[in-house]
Amino acid sequence: MTGSENTALRADAIRVLDAWRAPDPEQDRLRRDFLRHLDVHPDGMWRRCAAGHLTASTLVLDAAAARVLLTLHRKIGAWLQLGGHCEPGDATLADAALREAAEESGIAGLRLARPRPVQLDRHAVRCHPQGSWHLDVQYVAVAPPDARHRISEESADLRWFPLDALPDSVDEVVRRLVARARALSL
Repeated sequence: MTGSENTALRADAIRVLDAWRAPDPEQDRLRRDFLRHLDVHPDGMWRRCAAGHLTASTLVLDAAAARVLLTLHRKIGAWLQLGGHCEPGDATLADAALREAAEESGIAGLRLARPRPVQLDRHAVRCHPQGSWHLDVQYVAVAPPDARHRISEESADLRWFPLDALPDSVDEVVRRLVARARALSL
């Protein structure tokens, strides 16, 4: 199956973004931008879309919701939540987010804290020679109590950090995502 044939994933993305209640005006602007992108670009779910493409990521909390698992991304050199590109086998954005988190952490049994996204982010990437955009739909998941992680080939490091002691180099997008995760009653 090619990416353009997975209309169910695209339909899910539209449904999720249509229904999502953004926590503030800036997030609502991004939500509308993501929907416009999907309206203009039938292939807007897929990496091949040079104008940009939706991605799905997950901030993983430990079972006590006291620590967050971050990856030191090998290519970017920054501490980030887990996530990446949608694939044709993903039925939903939430499935893509959990798949990416499980692949990059090695943790089985992750569960979403909420079935809907927590925030959106748009950032420049180098998926195409002329540059491109990731339109990232961000979720929060909780690891099982006995979770053991392993470093994937995409990571230079993978570590648990207390929610109130993130590395100094963590950017504002991740800090806001952590703050939103803390506000969830799990």
